[in-house]
Amino acid sequence: MPPKENTELTHFNTEGQVHMVDVGDKAITARIAIARGQISMLPDTLTKIKAGDHKKGDVLTISRIAAIMAAKKTAEIIPLCHPIMLTKVSVEFEIDDTQSAVICTVTTHTKERTGIEMEALMAVNAGLLTIYDMCKAVDRGMEINGVHILKKAGGKSGDWEREPQP
Repeated sequence: MPPKENTELTHFNTEGQVHMVDVGDKAITARIAIARGQISMLPDTLTKIKAGDHKKGDVLTISRIAAIMAAKKTAEIIPLCHPIMLTKVSVEFEIDDTQSAVICTVTTHTKERTGIEMEALMAVNAGLLTIYDMCKAVDRGMEINGVHILKKAGGKSGDWEREPQP
């Protein structure tokens, strides 16, 4: 049986005020999070990305670097996130010609006292936003959607995996 979802909002103290959760007594464990999202676009825009000859440069390589950098800076952007030491960040892009989209999947690893889901989510968003930024001159109608956690492993709450979508 999978672990029960925690229904408490841990970023509020007993008086209802925001605080950063104390993780000092938690065990250091190996943790992994996988997040995914996509950006949909015009077929001509996708063709330019696949060709790798966009006038601003290789869109997917630059977006991969942006995703990695964003994972490293998560605690500077999300107010109550703990700064954590990342041990690995991998960014994969998949071209979906049928939906005219680029799918971004990020896997983050750490050995820490707290989870790494926010870093994975931040990386996916930054990677997709970078694609938008590099291609907006030719396609302002691009749409980022479906950003979510696929899987997390490690920590007190245990492993969690998203149910397959129909």
